[in-house]
Amino acid sequence: MFITFKRQSFIAVISLLIAGVILACTLGATSTAAVFFGKSTRKIPVYGVQTDGERKVIALTFDAAWGADKTQGILDAMNKYGAKGTFFLVGFWIDKFEDETKAIAKAGFDIGNHSRNHLNMPKLSDDEIRSEIEYVNDRVNALTGITPKYFRAPFGDYSDRLMTAVEELDMVGVQWSIDSLDWKGLTAKQIFERVVPKAKSGDIVLFHNNSDHILDALPLILSALKEAGFEFVTLSQLVATSGYSVDNNGIQHKAA
Repeated sequence: MFITFKRQSFIAVISLLIAGVILACTLGATSTAAVFFGKSTRKIPVYGVQTDGERKVIALTFDAAWGADKTQGILDAMNKYGAKGTFFLVGFWIDKFEDETKAIAKAGFDIGNHSRNHLNMPKLSDDEIRSEIEYVNDRVNALTGITPKYFRAPFGDYSDRLMTAVEELDMVGVQWSIDSLDWKGLTAKQIFERVVPKAKSGDIVLFHNNSDHILDALPLILSALKEAGFEFVTLSQLVATSGYSVDNNGIQHKAA
């Protein structure tokens, strides 16, 4: 009995020691992870902008990759409400629709860069990333005399390497704070409900220039937001290109 007891006691003690070691390692790992994430330096694009509260401003943006027959209708609707916005253009769209690209710039809208081929940018090499961005900048400049200052990644898919390339080209990565999901074929009412109730000053709204019901939804949205006291601005009027910081939520804060 004595020998059995000692053996059982020995096993129990060893088990407790092992459990203690595992617990210590787990806590240590958890603590290390918390510190790591707390000090993360991951580069974050601009989702929205902290505004001073004196004005209610909002930036409507339109990604253009396929089709262009509704582009002029967007320009006309915006003009009716005294609104300007920003188009993010893909390179192959520009190549196919040069006149529309010129019309966007002539109407006083900003043109942003949406890559040459609408690929998953983080999966590309550094040279390929840079080539995708520079191609669009060069094409826009050749057609309009303007070089884009803002870049939006296809599918909203960013990485530190991509953000570094954008910064090295003296550009700003921009996402959105409100997604209309118009590309899913939502009705005008559904698009309206995704945008207007959520809108606040400093928001960046994502639309697509050739979505099914954009021309039906846009006048409703413009009318409601204008009645609510919003001013419609381009990204160059909202998003700073220097002297700013971006917090963990993607909100840009301009230096005082």
